[in-house]
Amino acid sequence: MTLLGPSGCGKTTTLRMVAGLIEPTSGRISFDDRDVTSLPPRKRNIGFVFQTPALFPHLSVADNVGFGLSVKGAQKDAIRARVDEMLTLVELTGYGARLPAQLSGGQQQRVALARVLATDPTVLLFDEPLSALDRNLRDTLKYSILDLQRKTRKTAIYVTHDQSEAFAISDRIVVMNAGRIEQIGTQTDIYLHPETSFVAEFIGANNGLRGKVTGVDGTGDEPFVTFVADGLTLRSRARRGLSVGQAVVGYIRPENVAVVTDGAEGEYDNVVEGVIDRLIFEGATAQLRVDVGGRELRADVTGNERLTLIERHGRVRLGFSEVTLIPATDDRAPADEDAVDA
Repeated sequence: MTLLGPSGCGKTTTLRMVAGLIEPTSGRISFDDRDVTSLPPRKRNIGFVFQTPALFPHLSVADNVGFGLSVKGAQKDAIRARVDEMLTLVELTGYGARLPAQLSGGQQQRVALARVLATDPTVLLFDEPLSALDRNLRDTLKYSILDLQRKTRKTAIYVTHDQSEAFAISDRIVVMNAGRIEQIGTQTDIYLHPETSFVAEFIGANNGLRGKVTGVDGTGDEPFVTFVADGLTLRSRARRGLSVGQAVVGYIRPENVAVVTDGAEGEYDNVVEGVIDRLIFEGATAQLRVDVGGRELRADVTGNERLTLIERHGRVRLGFSEVTLIPATDDRAPADEDAVDA
């Protein structure tokens, strides 16, 4: 499970409460059926991986990995065997005699992982362990962490503000904002079905259009809601609980917006017209920014079409069908009872 959110939202505070480093003002913390709320960290059997490896510089890799076991009084032969097992697990076989200074940043973080796993913790806690590494190392090591979790089958709680990390390794994601849980779900739940304005705006890119519901068609196989936003009359597949006159925000993912060619208007529930403001070529994609009645809409274009748009100017039509409607008050309050205090 990953705790995802902006700086200051309470991710690390929550993690430190689980670890026993901060005492909660209310509520209980349990590992399975065992209440650990009053237990000190050393008695919770947790493994904590910090932002920096924090290895002992004067100890070898093997001694760093075996340090926790030696503190617990394990026999030397048992420690040696466990260290070899852990170094193999993190793909550092043969590195035991080296000092931390002789390792790269990614290798040092692998040693930190091995040190934590050596004591066989009940719960693994990760506090932005990749934030100090460069992008290539982060991309490599995040999958290593995922593989380790799958192999050891340990319960793991991971803290990050990086959405790509959260989406790459998580079974479930907890999106947090100002000390509260906004939404819990899988990657697809959160990306495709955001429950609050905060989630819709924080996860990925989105075009947001504020307006009011003007019609609700609750019949048929695919009921629709009609809403007016910035002078545009748009349609969206119905969201339960919306009513005529209700203030809403319609969110449209840029990758779901297409440039409409002649004769293709019927393929989309909504077609709008505007003037190309700018195009930002990003290699695999091109960001098309279009002024639609004073409101900028973004479309992410891929394939050969992105190349044909580079020299295009003037008016263009955009089509889209996928619109997520969220009550406008959701950016100030939880969507429902599923939003709880962290």
